Amino acid sequence: MSRLKNSFLFQTTIFFFILISSWACKAQSRLLALSKTDQALAIVDPVTLKVLGKVPVGIDPHEVIASADGKTAYVSIYGGGRLHELDGIDLLTMKSLTTIDTRPLFGPHGLTFVAGNLWFTAEGSKAVARYDPANNKIEWCMGTGQDRTHMIYVSDDGKKIYTTNVASGTVSLLIDTPITAGSPPPLMQPPISKKPGETRTMPPGGIPHENWEQTIIPTAKGAEGFDVSPDGKELWTVSSDNGRIYIIDLQAKKVSSTIDAKVFGANRLKFTPEGSKVFISSLRSGALTIYNAQTRTEIKKLNIGHGAAGILMDPDGSRVFVACTPDNYVAIISLKTLEVTGHLDVGGGPDGLAWAVQR
Repeated sequence: MSRLKNSFLFQTTIFFFILISSWACKAQSRLLALSKTDQALAIVDPVTLKVLGKVPVGIDPHEVIASADGKTAYVSIYGGGRLHELDGIDLLTMKSLTTIDTRPLFGPHGLTFVAGNLWFTAEGSKAVARYDPANNKIEWCMGTGQDRTHMIYVSDDGKKIYTTNVASGTVSLLIDTPITAGSPPPLMQPPISKKPGETRTMPPGGIPHENWEQTIIPTAKGAEGFDVSPDGKELWTVSSDNGRIYIIDLQAKKVSSTIDAKVFGANRLKFTPEGSKVFISSLRSGALTIYNAQTRTEIKKLNIGHGAAGILMDPDGSRVFVACTPDNYVAIISLKTLEVTGHLDVGGGPDGLAWAVQR
């Protein structure tokens, strides 16, 4: 009996330790939510769901991302592709930092923070770019040649960039394939050709450099929101025009299957943290469509308002936050029951959402 009692006490202690650790982790995190109407970034405690503060940003803010240490947030000031501003915010003091002028790149929109750099799309300039916070400069950019280069994904090593090009109805896969060491070819010499499976080489004595190669994959006009599966094998995107889901095999670099999901007005698409489900928001219907990622079948269509945009998954797999822009709230959905459990007021016209984990 004593042994059983000790075992029970041990298991109970472990359970409470895990529970407390989980809550402590959340207490060190902040939920970031943009309000288009208020032109502000709301900083929210994810445990109490209380707004801790709001910081003013530029007109027409769309997306937000935090630095790896969780101390700085960056907001894209979009303006339909005509503006040229990224706003930095100190999350510890909840005050604005220096504004980053992205000119000659216009219409910054999609954001991600990888390998110590802020990566963004410049829709008005049909490009993607990389900003180095340490040197306060945009140190690299590349054109896609596609219309409305909008959302962005960058691999952990910074060697792969994926974007959706909304008006062209394509997805760009940009892969860094460096030329190996060797001297550069003489001026006016034709570019070095490469056969399938062959490594590009240059004569000895040269300097290796980046050689980004782009693969353009046709999907459909209106393909905007997308996500990469947690195993890195697939990219899912959805067209707001025809409501179809396009699944891209990232190794084969082609569309492997299409689902007629009828999610018209689709805006964003996100995998759950473990990759079993896919959530799609619609600005037109206000419905949240949930798919099984393995069987490719619809699980549920959940009405959460009059229009749904940004989607943010809780890293612990318990909740999903969806910005309902015309309803002026963020809907909170349980990933266990797939039901709405509450609403969060972060200001009018909420859109971009992100996590900031202070380290």
